[in-house]
Amino acid sequence: MTTLTPPTFQDVLLARRQIRLHLPPTPLHRYPALDKRVGTAVYVKHENYQPVGAFKVRGGINLVSQLSPQERQAGLIAASTGNHGQSVAYAARLFGVQARIVVPEAANPGKVAAMQGMGAEVIFHGANFDEARRRCEALAAERGYRYVHSGDEPLLIAGVGTQVLEMLEVEPGLDVIIVPLGGGSGAAGACITAHAINPAIRVIGVQSEASPAAHNSWRSKALCEAPNRTFAEGLATGSAFALPQAILWQQLNDCVLVTDDDIRRAMVWMIEDAHTLAEGAGASPLAAAYKLRDELRGKTVGLVCSGGNTSLDHLRQALLA
Repeated sequence: MTTLTPPTFQDVLLARRQIRLHLPPTPLHRYPALDKRVGTAVYVKHENYQPVGAFKVRGGINLVSQLSPQERQAGLIAASTGNHGQSVAYAARLFGVQARIVVPEAANPGKVAAMQGMGAEVIFHGANFDEARRRCEALAAERGYRYVHSGDEPLLIAGVGTQVLEMLEVEPGLDVIIVPLGGGSGAAGACITAHAINPAIRVIGVQSEASPAAHNSWRSKALCEAPNRTFAEGLATGSAFALPQAILWQQLNDCVLVTDDDIRRAMVWMIEDAHTLAEGAGASPLAAAYKLRDELRGKTVGLVCSGGNTSLDHLRQALLA
């Protein structure tokens, strides 16, 4: 069990104060075609509209804005399949800090180019996120970089919790919020924020059957490892993270698995029904809502479209599925 202290709702409010200096709120939109498909009122939180195309930039700005002088001088290092790395790179450039991102050798080319374009050094290592993460941790220990873990960071969790704060300010009547679950920072931040505002809101996490480590850990209330084979980078973790899971064990109301084919189909629906480009993780809440449509009927549902950074190859696969 982690010794880190979970963030509170007050930390989310403080994070909003840091973040709103640099990021405007993202839209929350309702689409009649999505309502019809799911069979109830559905709102999409468009985190794919963020400057890096994903929600994690909120956490990056909150954390980097509060680094000590010693941490700024040492520079940052993170492991990522793409969106966490872009978040760290964006925030590091914003505050004049050097960033290094370790990515799997087959990382999404668009995400890699974005990180490099923001001035980060990109280091390729390993076949998947977990191999890249182990290399990242070794480099941090060897060279004294400030390691920015993608889940076990209270400031990251508080930062990404601001997306749900914005959702409930626009639509206070949400009954259910469905959020992608990979490392768990987004789901943990959603739980802290939603339940502080209205304990009756159901927060549901969604992960791919092809990479179920976080789902299995939540179910068993113990940190688990599992095969990590999903195409959806934002859901692709082979081992659970301690701090987000500690929060989820206490506060997440439910967690569901969907197939990669379900996610690809939802990517197409997001284009057809919501006129928006969602990467696999960003479309996964819609896949879950469709799977749960019978129990959601009559509820007002918020879907966190966590990002839009899909590759052309993944988009082709979705369109041809």
